[in-house]
Amino acid sequence: MRDAPGVGLAAPQVGLPLQLAVIEDRPEYSSNIAADRLAERERQAVPFQVLINPRIVEQSEDQVEFFEGCLSLGGFTALVKRSRHVTVEYLDECGQPGRVSAQGWHARILQHEIDHLLGRLYIDRMEPRSFMSIENLTRHWKDTPVQTVREVLRIDARE
Repeated sequence: MRDAPGVGLAAPQVGLPLQLAVIEDRPEYSSNIAADRLAERERQAVPFQVLINPRIVEQSEDQVEFFEGCLSLGGFTALVKRSRHVTVEYLDECGQPGRVSAQGWHARILQHEIDHLLGRLYIDRMEPRSFMSIENLTRHWKDTPVQTVREVLRIDARE
């Protein structure tokens, strides 16, 4: 996960049939992202965390859409809508029950990793017309607001 670098990894991604994921969004991963972009994504560092048998017990109806990628589909990205806020219950690495309420990017990471444990990838939730290489995103869309991307790609905003 850290070598990639990525912010999460689920056991099924490495061939293990376990309901286990780890997440961590290190400060250096977002150090070259503009402050306004970090604020828009509600992105802050997330310390290393082990989640065993995690389940979402609450999630907001309010959804946000951002480009998302995955170590399982390296080199690609797409727009994905996710709940802005989630509450997750889990067991930690010592088998102790835990509960985390997260919003913004942290909530997105949790939902992404829990999807892996349920056999889903972000491409199952993506806006199909937005699927592209990370190289294309970096070259043409990196600093473009999501709504503008939707308009240029002619993605129906009435969804």
